[in-house]
This record gives sequence, C-alpha cells and structure tokens, in this order.
Amino acid sequence: MLQLALIGLLGGLITGISPCILPVLPVIFLSGGVQGARPGSAASGGAPRDKTSDGGSTSGGEVAASGNLATAVERESEAKAKRRAGWRPYLVILGLVISFSTFTLVGSFLLTLVNLPQDLLRWIGLVVLVLIGLGLIFDRFQHILEKPFSWIPQRRVGTENGGLVLGLALGVVYVPCAGPVLAAIAVAGATGQVGPETIVLTLTFALGAAIPLLVFALAGRRVAERVKAFRKNQRKIRIAGGIMMIALAIGLVFNLPQLLQKLVPDYTSSLQEQVQDNDAVKKALDLGGLVNDQNKDLDKCSNGGTSLESCGTAPDIKGIQEWFNTPGNQAVNLKDLKGKVVLVDFWAYSCINCQRSVPHLTQWYSKYKDSGLEIIGVHSPEYAFEKETRNVMSGAQNLGITYPVAIDNNLSTWTNYRNRYWPAHYLIDADGTVRHIKFGEGGYQTTEKLIRELLQQAKPSVQLPAPVEASDDGPIAGATTPETYLGVTKKVNYGGTEPYRAGDGVYSAPSAQPADSFALTGSWNLGTQSIAPTAAGSSISLNYHAKQVYIVVSGEGSLDVIRDGKASTVAVSGTPTLYKIVDDSEIREGSLEVRVPQGIQAYSFTFG
Repeated sequence: MLQLALIGLLGGLITGISPCILPVLPVIFLSGGVQGARPGSAASGGAPRDKTSDGGSTSGGEVAASGNLATAVERESEAKAKRRAGWRPYLVILGLVISFSTFTLVGSFLLTLVNLPQDLLRWIGLVVLVLIGLGLIFDRFQHILEKPFSWIPQRRVGTENGGLVLGLALGVVYVPCAGPVLAAIAVAGATGQVGPETIVLTLTFALGAAIPLLVFALAGRRVAERVKAFRKNQRKIRIAGGIMMIALAIGLVFNLPQLLQKLVPDYTSSLQEQVQDNDAVKKALDLGGLVNDQNKDLDKCSNGGTSLESCGTAPDIKGIQEWFNTPGNQAVNLKDLKGKVVLVDFWAYSCINCQRSVPHLTQWYSKYKDSGLEIIGVHSPEYAFEKETRNVMSGAQNLGITYPVAIDNNLSTWTNYRNRYWPAHYLIDADGTVRHIKFGEGGYQTTEKLIRELLQQAKPSVQLPAPVEASDDGPIAGATTPETYLGVTKKVNYGGTEPYRAGDGVYSAPSAQPADSFALTGSWNLGTQSIAPTAAGSSISLNYHAKQVYIVVSGEGSLDVIRDGKASTVAVSGTPTLYKIVDDSEIREGSLEVRVPQGIQAYSFTFG
C-alpha cells in the first residue's frame, strides 16, 4: 500500500507541474493566494494604531485603560481575521482535492444511479465559478450569495468558507493530463472496482497534483503581503480575481484553454515516460488489466518500436455503446476489415495529449484511406462528462475527425486491449495481426513509415502519396507550417537529401519531399543568414500548410512562383523584405516552386 501511495504521489506531482495546470493558475494565484493575504501582515498596513484622548472629561488613567482595552480587543479581532484569511489558500486546495477525488472515482456512478446527465457536475462547477466571480466583482451580489450561510456564526463565505467552495468548484472542472496513474483510477471508477488501493491511489494522486498548486497559491499570498501595490488596490484585485474565474468558466465551455495547451510543449513527457515504462509501477498499478486469449501476446510489441513486430491477433472491439462516422452509424467489426491496414486509436476528446495527436491521424486518414488504411477512434473517457455522446461528437467535429468512432464508456475495449494510455495507437496489418504499438504523443514519422510498409505489403502495386511527417515529433499535420529559415545557422524544415552546409553546392529535389519542408534544386551558395543561386535554373520547392505564404528576399530581379501548374511573377527590389506569394481563403495543404535568379538572396518563408 505504501508503494502505491508513493506512485500516486509521484504521478500527481508530475501532473501538477505539467501544462495541464496552466488554465487554473491565474485563479489559484489571485483568488486562492492574493485574497488569502493576512490582515496585519507587513504589507497589509496592520501596524498597531495609537489611541489619543478625544478631549473629553475622562481622566487620563481612564483614557489609558480604555484605550488599552480597545487596542487589545482590536488586536484580538485582527488576529482572528488574520488566522481566518490565512486558511484560504489551504481550503481552496483542500476543496479541489476533495471534489476531484470524489467525482473522479464515484461521480459517474452516482449520476447513473439517479439517471442524470454525465456532464451535470461539470456544468454545476462552471456555474459556481461564475457565481463566485460575480460575487467578487459586485459586493451586493456577494451579500445575496452569503445569505444562505448567515446562520454560521462569525464566518464569511467570501473568505475561508468561500475558499473551500471555490476549491470544490475547481475540482469538478479540473481536467489534468492523462498518465498511467490517472488511467488506473479512471478504469477503476468506470468499471466499479473501487477498493482501498484505488482510494489510496486517488487521494495521493490528487494530493501530489495539489502540492504545486498550493505552492503557487502561497506564493500569491506572499506577494500580496509584501508588495505595497496589492494593499492599495485590493478592490481591483478582487475584481480581477472575479473576472479570471468567469473567464476560466467561459473558456472551459468553449475549450479555449486547450488552444493554449496545444501551443505549449509537454515538458513533463520524459518524466511521464519514466513512470509509465517502469515495470514496478505497472505491476503495482495492475495496469495490464485481465490477460485473456485475445490480448496475451500484446506484450511482444515494444512501445514505439522502429520496425514492424508481431504481437498476436488484434483483440475484438467490444462493449461499445454507440458508433458514429460509419454508414448508418453501424458497428464496425475488425474481422470485416481483413485486407485493410487498421489503426486503432484510444483517445478522449478533452485530453490535451490526444488533441495534439489527432491532427496527425486525420492527415494520415486523408492521405491513405484510398490506399487501404482504416482508422478507428475508440473513445475511452477519463471523466464522467466525456461519456456524453453529444460532447464526443462535438469534440470529434472540432478536431476534424471523419473516421469511425466507437463510444467505449465502460472501457470494455480499453480493457480488452490491456490499454493504459491516452492516446494509444495499435497498428494492425491486413491479416489482423498487431504489428506496432505507440503509447502517448510522438513517433509520428515512424508510425507513418510503418503504415506505408503495411499498405505496400497488403498491395504491392499500390501507389502511395508523399509522406506527410517530417519527424517523429515534428509539426502537427494540417496546421500552419512553422517559420522556415534558409540560412545554415538557422536552418529549419529542410527536406532535401544532400547535406545542408555553408558554401557552394549542387542540389536536387528529393523524390518524396516531406510535408512542411523545403528543398533546393540547382547550384546554390549557402550563407549563415541567406542563400543565393550561383547558376540559372536554381529553385526552391516548398510543401506547406497555410492560408498565406510569404518569402523574405533581397536584391534585384523577379521570382517565378509555380503553383498548381500556374506561374506568377514577383518583382524584387532593395533590402530584405516580405513578399506574399500565396493568398488563399483558408488553410490548405499545398506545394510550390520558387525559381530564383542570380542577384537575389533568399532568407526565409513565413506563413499565415
């Protein structure tokens, strides 16, 4: 049990410092920390106040005694207020731990028991956040919120009790990143196998995830007590905290925080991999699930192997509540897909790791479905609100998913594959054998390479399009291509086959140029910041995903841009500046060739 508790704590700590916590940090800092600043602290202006005679007829001794008594009473009152306010950061985090632990384990069961929507608790949490935010902005509204609690003596919902309520609300809407520990908790909650071990694991995970948040809240309190500007602008800070809460609630409704998380690399991924690949952790968590005749050979596949392996016949997709993106929303049977290469993807629509992975899958499906590739997205929910099919369908639509999706609310297929991660990819050949497994993000170029190998094995005469992945951890397929520099010191996204070195060289375009890359043809001189042709007929080929494409060039002459069989001319004159060479109405995948004459230097491509 101690080992399980340590594993849960470690998994929670990793989650607590991951990009998943970014959306709640402003609320924790302002409403959990700054509002918890203690009266009488160094920065709160709470120095003892001198009492002087008001000029009345009371004797000097009486005045002094009265003044001392008043001062003592005030000091005691200030001390109580300081103690109450000092509890706020702890109560916010305590509320988060309680609600997250409770609803992660039994929330879905309770909602099912009373026949209520699975996303009800999340909506309640969002409404509570909005109400608390309004109470911080408008004093009159806060008084209305406090009335139901007026029977509690000497307590204010806006301070310590309000901190607990805020934490409870945050715990319901808090959606940390998936990992092996959280996977074990989710499976236990979904299958109803909640025992002492699962409770210990859940509580220690929640505690581990909460510790960095508590540190952040206490840092906010410390800043508020030390910085004079916070003391002078307490009202503005309350309003800012209220606005942050309302903004968080609205952002969660429209999944806006996930846009931010997509832009932030998962800097904890290496730590997660160390946990998930540890045999002792796997054994302690019993993440392998029940071994049966269908899944007993899956262990023969390594995680993210670089070559095809053989890991037994693919387990059945079973226990599915609903299908969509199929003809008539009918079920799909793997046995009926013999002859096709199949990629089974375990995902959850609110999982940020999955959201970063899905664009690669949609791109592969678009490229290879006519060549014999089928993708099946098995939606396996982490949280109760993810069990609502309408939410899944909306999430799939937002992510551009058009391949078949299976709703695996009871995690039946998840368990049959002994799966443990979001996302997880199982690549199955045309004979129905699992040939490759990849847990988590990354490995995109490798997976695409193996897909192509299996497609060619299934049908040697197949004509495959050019690969779309530039690297295992490269740019997300379908997104805007990153800025592309051409100088050797800042070279980015080079897709050619010859070494890219400073000086003169002759280059030829590759037979299969990756997406989001450039390559050279002809004679070029490569400098540190720019490149220049040294003979006629030199050009740059570019594969991109963008609405607009710009090139930064200098010199005198004209560029010839060939795109979709059509040529256009761009006049160049003077110092380095930006020239638009593509202007479409929406982001699309494209290829073009820029023929560069002598006398012009090229620096970079940028995209919009």
